[in-house]
Amino acid sequence: MSTDTAFGLEFATTPSPERRAAAEREEILADPGFGKHFTDHMASVQWTLDAGWHDASIHPYGPLSLDPSASVLHYAQEIFEGLKAYRHADGSVWTFRPDANARRFQRSARRLALPELPVETFVESIRQLVRADVDWVPSAPETSLYLRPFMIATEGFLGVRAAQAVAYHCIASPAGAYFTSGPKPVSIWLSSNYARAGKGGTGAAKTGGNYASSLLPQQEAYEHGCQQVMFLDSVEGKYLEELGGMNVVLVKSDGTLVTPDSDSILEGITRDSILQLAEDRGLRVERRRVTLDEWRDGVADGSITEAFACGTAAVVTPIAELRGEGFTIGSPTVGAGELTMSLRDELTDIQYGRRPDPHGWMTRLADPA
Repeated sequence: MSTDTAFGLEFATTPSPERRAAAEREEILADPGFGKHFTDHMASVQWTLDAGWHDASIHPYGPLSLDPSASVLHYAQEIFEGLKAYRHADGSVWTFRPDANARRFQRSARRLALPELPVETFVESIRQLVRADVDWVPSAPETSLYLRPFMIATEGFLGVRAAQAVAYHCIASPAGAYFTSGPKPVSIWLSSNYARAGKGGTGAAKTGGNYASSLLPQQEAYEHGCQQVMFLDSVEGKYLEELGGMNVVLVKSDGTLVTPDSDSILEGITRDSILQLAEDRGLRVERRRVTLDEWRDGVADGSITEAFACGTAAVVTPIAELRGEGFTIGSPTVGAGELTMSLRDELTDIQYGRRPDPHGWMTRLADPA
């Protein structure tokens, strides 16, 4: 067992006695898919009302032990994050804006009445986990190690109040290229019967309940031949919100990027990075309320020429069309637009170390072997 100190917390490392053999690991890395395989270790930190954050550790990946009355099972006190580790050409391993993920994790915790994990501890847990499982970071083009930090309320009780015992964990999963032959424009289904989140709800927090509520309308999207579902606001039902798990951006003919602004939308780190790169080019960015009619009319008169969705997993996904009951906006030609793909290429080049990082977004996690 070894220890590493991070701002007062020592991460004790217990190597897994059942590490996968190199041949098995390489077979997995050759075709990892997404979220199907997990590395040999995980990170954990415990919290109680009396002791605060303590018992930070890197230990073998395995099942969690929960009391049947644990608050997370009954009152859904749970949050999570998603980010990636990238292997650069020299063999070093980096991650993208982990401090932004850590601060969003804190905001989510605040909304779900959970304790806020210090930013430094969040980042250090990722660093220590990646170092323990560095051989799991793939090196093929456009592959990565997906990192899933999450926090759950573990106190066993059935009273409706904030839990006084919580566990933070981080697991890792090798991820293949999201698009094996390049990004493909997708069709989006507009949900008219369901809302992703309500005014004053948990829409701005990254909590599992938001995603659970999107699963039924996502099935509806599949039934209509679409790959994703789009939600409108829950009050007037006319303003764009976001997709089931991605933000949306419209591109106007003059190069202006427009993205919906609402207190029930998750603040996307990928989206904000894309918009920053656009502003670096001198393009105008508008964060404001956007109606469905504006999208429809803009495509009809040519003032909206591109649309895309963005998030950690796929980075940028061109939108070919938006379908709904009795209407279709766009066509397959309004999809993989020039600006959309240019911004995607710029961001992924920064993430994989293929071009300079002007904003200091990348954090080194491990040196070359």
